[in-house]
Amino acid sequence: MHIKGNFVFFSILAFLFNTGLIYSRQVENDDLVPFGLTVETIRNPQFTKIVDSNPEFSWVVPSKAVVQRAYQVLVASDRQKMNENVGDWWDSGRVENSQSVNISMTGKPLNPNTVYFWKVRIWDHQNNATDYSEVQEFRTGNFSEKLTSQNWFQVERIKPVVFRKTPDGTYFADFGKDAFATIELKYKTAKPETLKIRLGEKLLDGKIDRNPGGTIRYSEIELQVEPGQTKYQLQLVPDQRNTGPAAVALPDSFPVLTPFRYAEIECSADLKVEDVTQVAYFNYFDNNTSSFNSSDTILNQVWEMCKYSQKATSFAGVYIDGDRERIPYEADAYLNQLSHYSVDNEYAMARRTIEYFMEHPTWPTEWQLHVALLFYQDYLYTGNTELIEKYYEPLKHKTLMELEVEPGLISTKSPKLNGGFMAKLGFADTTQRVRDIVDWPPAQKDTGWKLPKDWQQGERDGFEFMPVNTVINSFYFRNMEIMAEFAAILGKAEEEKDFRSRAETAKKAINEKLLNKEGGFYTDGIGTNHGSVHANMLPLAFGIVPDEYKRKVAAYIKTRGMGCSVYGAQFLLEAVYNGGDEDYALGLMTATHDRSWYNMIKAGSTIAMEAWDMRYKPNSDWNHAWGAAPANIVPRYLWGIQPATPGFATVRIFPQMSTLQNSSITVPTIRGIIAGDFRRIDNKTEEYNLTIPANMKGEFVFKTEKTEKIWLNGKPVETKSGKLELLPGSNKIEIKRL
Repeated sequence: MHIKGNFVFFSILAFLFNTGLIYSRQVENDDLVPFGLTVETIRNPQFTKIVDSNPEFSWVVPSKAVVQRAYQVLVASDRQKMNENVGDWWDSGRVENSQSVNISMTGKPLNPNTVYFWKVRIWDHQNNATDYSEVQEFRTGNFSEKLTSQNWFQVERIKPVVFRKTPDGTYFADFGKDAFATIELKYKTAKPETLKIRLGEKLLDGKIDRNPGGTIRYSEIELQVEPGQTKYQLQLVPDQRNTGPAAVALPDSFPVLTPFRYAEIECSADLKVEDVTQVAYFNYFDNNTSSFNSSDTILNQVWEMCKYSQKATSFAGVYIDGDRERIPYEADAYLNQLSHYSVDNEYAMARRTIEYFMEHPTWPTEWQLHVALLFYQDYLYTGNTELIEKYYEPLKHKTLMELEVEPGLISTKSPKLNGGFMAKLGFADTTQRVRDIVDWPPAQKDTGWKLPKDWQQGERDGFEFMPVNTVINSFYFRNMEIMAEFAAILGKAEEEKDFRSRAETAKKAINEKLLNKEGGFYTDGIGTNHGSVHANMLPLAFGIVPDEYKRKVAAYIKTRGMGCSVYGAQFLLEAVYNGGDEDYALGLMTATHDRSWYNMIKAGSTIAMEAWDMRYKPNSDWNHAWGAAPANIVPRYLWGIQPATPGFATVRIFPQMSTLQNSSITVPTIRGIIAGDFRRIDNKTEEYNLTIPANMKGEFVFKTEKTEKIWLNGKPVETKSGKLELLPGSNKIEIKRL
C-alpha cells in the first residue's frame, strides 16, 4: 500500500499541535456548544484529504445540554458564508434526532480536491438551541472505491533526556523512548569531517549494544560534514526486508526511518544537548484522551508502555507487525485496534487497515477469522455501518463457513479448500493454502535456535493439531454470531436466521464433541484428549462454555499458566475475566517473571515486544504492538468499560478491581471521554465516581452475590438486579460488600 502525498509542513503542524494551537477539544469546557467535531471520524481534517463524496459528521454534545433533542448541520463552500450561517452546500435544517455521530451528508455530493467548511448546533434536553460550534475546515481529495480517508501524520522533534560526553570522547544521547525516527544534528566545522553515528534500541554496559540479537535494531552511519553547513538530517539506509514490495510503503516525503532510543556520536567539535534531535514520525495521536493510574505501580508502568506502543508503531498509517517486515497481519491488527480504540478515539487507521485486508490477506487460518472481529469492533466503537454495507458479501468467505466438514464444525482439511476458495479470500496466488497456526511461534525445531529446555514446544502449550480443532471452531462460532448481527443491520432476515442457526450449531458441536465434561476442559480437537490453554481460553472468551462448566474451565486455564504468546494473552485475559477470576487476571498483568509485560520493561524496551523474552523467540523485535494487550484489557475488563450499544449510545461498566486500593481512568469514545475514579474505603466498602458524557446512557454492573448495600448519588438502591442506570454527568456509587 503506497501512501503518497506532500507532507512538507509536518514540522509546522507538529509544533502547532504540541503547543495547543491546533487541537481537538477533547476536554469539556463551560460553553453550551457542540465541540470535538470530526469529518469521517477525523479530527482536524484540514490537514488530510477526505475521499468520501458524501462524508459523515460527528460532534460531542456539551455536558450542559445533557441530551441532544435535535441538530442542524451547515456545510458551506467558503468561510464567509459559514460565518453568516449560510449552508450553501448543505443545510440539514432542524433534524429531530439524538444522533451526534455518523451524520451522513445528503443532497449534492462534494467536489473532489476542494475546501469546505462546516459547523453544527443542537437543541438541548430543554429544547433550547445552542450556539453554533466553531467552524471546521476540511479538504476533499480524489474520490475512489475506498471508503476510509487517511488521517494526517505528526512529526515530533524530541530532545535527549540524558546527554553526556563519555570518557572516550563519544557523545551519548538517550531520548527516553524508542521511536521510528531519524536524527537531526546541528554541527559546525572548519574543515570536512566524517562523523560516526550509532543508533540503537538496546544498551549493554551503558553503551549501545552493537550486536543486540534478533531484530532489535542497531545502525551505524557515517555523516559527511562540510564548512558552511550547520544543519544535517541523517540519511539512513533502507532495510531490504521491510521496504520491499510486500511491505507497506511510507509517504514519499518521509525519510528512511528506523526505531531507536539511543544515539552515540563520534566527532571532533563540542556538542550540546540542543544540537541533537530525534525526529520521530507518528500517525495522528492525541495523548490526552486517555489516562490510567492505580495503587499498583507495576500495572501503571505496564499500561503506559502498552499505550505508547499504539502511538509508536502508528508511523505507517496502517497497523503493521513491527519493523522486521512492516506488513499488516489480521491478528496483529485486531489486537492493535482494540488497544488503539481504548487509548485514543482515532478510528481511521483501523478502518484503512480493514480495507487493506480485503485485498491483501495473509496465510494463517485464524487470521482470516479475525477479519469479522475487526469489522465488529469498529461497528461497536463507532456505530458506523459503511464497511459492513460494502464488504458484507466478501466477508462471508473470510468466515470460512464454506469449509464445514460436519454440522457446525469447519476444517482446513476440507476438499473445498482449493484455489477457487483462496481466490474468494482475496489471494492473488491461488496455489497458497491457509494453514492453522493456533499461536506463534511454534516449536522451533531444526532452526538452530537455542531455546530453553523447558520451552521446546514454542507458544502453543503442546497443542495437538487435529483435522477438526477447538481453536479454529471457536473463532468460527464467533464469526457466525457477528455475521448474524451484520445481516440484521442490512435487513437480510433469512441470512440472519441462517447465521444464527450456524452459530447455535457450532456451539452445540463444540460442547458435545470437544468438551471433556469429566475433566472440565476442552480438548485441542476431535481425536485427542490433550487440552491446551488455547483450546480453553477461546471458548471462555467467546461465550461458548455452558454456565455450569465456566468455573471448571477457568480453573483448568489457571493450571496452564501463561502458556501462550503475547498474542494469545489477549484472549487468555478476556477468558479469565469472563470466568470471574479478577485476582488471577490482575496477577497475570502484574507478574514480574520472564513471561510478563514487566519483563519487557526490565529488558529496557519502551514498546511492547514481539515475544515475552528473547529466549522464547530469538529473532523477535522490540516494537510489536500485538504484545500490548493491557492497553485495552485495563479499560475494557479491569474497569469493564465497553460499548453496550454501537457507537457508545450506551456504555456498560462492570469493574473487576481485584485487590487494587484505588484507580483512576479516562477512556475516549466517539461521544466524549468517560472518566472514572475508584477507591477502597475499607475492606468492605468501595466508592466509584463515574462521569458519563452528554448524550450517552450508562449501565453499571456489579456482582449481587457479593453486595450487601449500594447507594447511587447518596440514595440507597435495589441490589437484586445487579445493574444501575447512570445518567450523563457525575455519578457517585458506594458499594458495601458482604
